[in-house]
Amino acid sequence: MKSMKVLIIDDDVDSLAIARLRLKKDGYIIESAGNGEEGLVKASDWNPDLILLDVQMPGRSGFEVCEELKSDQELCNIPVIFLSAADDISEKVRGLDLGAVDYVTKPFDIFELRARVRAALRTKRLQDLLFMYSEVDSLTEIYNRRVLMERLQQEWDRTLRSHSVVSFIMVDIDKFKNVNDTYGHPVGDNVLERIAYILKHSIRSGDIVGRYGGEEFGIIMVNATAEEACIASNRYRYEIELEVFKAKKVVFSITASFGVADSNGKNTVDELVSSADSALYKAKENGRNRVCSVG
Repeated sequence: MKSMKVLIIDDDVDSLAIARLRLKKDGYIIESAGNGEEGLVKASDWNPDLILLDVQMPGRSGFEVCEELKSDQELCNIPVIFLSAADDISEKVRGLDLGAVDYVTKPFDIFELRARVRAALRTKRLQDLLFMYSEVDSLTEIYNRRVLMERLQQEWDRTLRSHSVVSFIMVDIDKFKNVNDTYGHPVGDNVLERIAYILKHSIRSGDIVGRYGGEEFGIIMVNATAEEACIASNRYRYEIELEVFKAKKVVFSITASFGVADSNGKNTVDELVSSADSALYKAKENGRNRVCSVG
């Protein structure tokens, strides 16, 4: 499990030193900031798992910093624990209403602080897992169809702004039903996992792969024409063809067919996907284990 990152934003040098020392012993990676402005910059650059935020600071107060954190789409899900020397109920209520998950009064008991930090980070881990599995296909651990299509729409919109091009590749495992019927669904699942792994580790940095459904995958190639996507697809096809699978003391291999289309001449994302799907159908009709494109 990765070490969790904790950012402490506090101008109280003594409190900062104590919290930093004790939390570091618990295995957390600690960063600190002495005021709100510095804290916001570090939060943005470092993306911590938890922020300990002092309320009374020169310049921006902790409340103001928290408001800015919660209004930032990239930072709003980072849990915040307020630290304050004032034991005022209305102040605690204000902090919690702003979105903080907890409130610790100074001078804090270090055992209480550590326990509250652990509790906040446990919740953060669960939130991260829920978020990850809402985006990721549970079997193949690549993007699910919903996220794949959202990312394709984003890339489509970007091409409209920048007058560039995006390609979409449909991938279908050939005769996959035979694998399930002959060797069983656990072997079929293993095939899907391996194909996803091959595609994920073969695509260029910046390209996107996801499970489209069943034994189909989709690949988004940014700044690539259909011709360039066909070249890449033939490379992926060859990598899949080389893979060896074992089941019931039998060694077997599989192949995949690829359909390619780019955004040139298309009016919508749906039209792009439909063109790639038509190209995939063409590849299947022409004998499988090949790459076809639609102009």
